[in-house]
Amino acid sequence: MAATGQEAAALDGAVRVPAPPAVLDLKRGAEQRGDVGHDAPGENAVSAPRRPADDGGVETAEEATEPVQPDIDELCRDMFDKMAVFLQGELTATCEDYKLLENMNKLTSLKYMEMKDISINISRNLQDLNQKYASLQPYLDQINQIEEQVTALEQAAYKLDTYSKKLDGTVRPSIALRSCSTYEIRLGQV
Repeated sequence: MAATGQEAAALDGAVRVPAPPAVLDLKRGAEQRGDVGHDAPGENAVSAPRRPADDGGVETAEEATEPVQPDIDELCRDMFDKMAVFLQGELTATCEDYKLLENMNKLTSLKYMEMKDISINISRNLQDLNQKYASLQPYLDQINQIEEQVTALEQAAYKLDTYSKKLDGTVRPSIALRSCSTYEIRLGQV
C-alpha cells in the first residue's frame, strides 16, 4: 500500500537517515568552549554551531545538528497498527475460506450419504425384482410352451383347411353326378 500526500512526506522524513557527521571529539570541543559539567535543564542538547576562535591555526569541530524529524514512535505505532489490521484481514479471509471449505465438505458428505441410501434402496428393490422374476419363471416357461403349441395347432388348422378345400373340389362334381342320377331315377319311377 503506497502512502500519499502528507503521509508520504512524513514517512519520507522518517526513513531518511542523516549522513553521519565527521568524527567529532565532543569532549574536547566542550572543554574548549567551557561547557563541561554545566548542562542546564532547559538547554537543547544540540546547540547552534559556533565559529572557532582564531587560535593560531588550530581547527575545532562544529557540533552536528540533526534535522527535526517527525515523532518516530508515533509513526512506528501507526505502521504496526496498520500492519496488524492488514494481517488480521488476511487471517480473517483465510479463516472464512476454511469455514467455507468445511461447510462444502459437510454438504458433500451429506449428499454422498443420501446417494448411498438411494443406492441401497435401488439394490434392495433390484433383488426383490430378481426374486419375483425367478418365481414367475416356471409360468413364463409354460406360456412359451403354450405359444409353441398354439403355433403348431394353427399350422395344422391351415393344412386342414387347405385339405378340406381340395376335398370339396373333388367331391362336388361326384355329388352333382349322383344327385342327377338320383333325380333321373325318381323321374323314371313316376
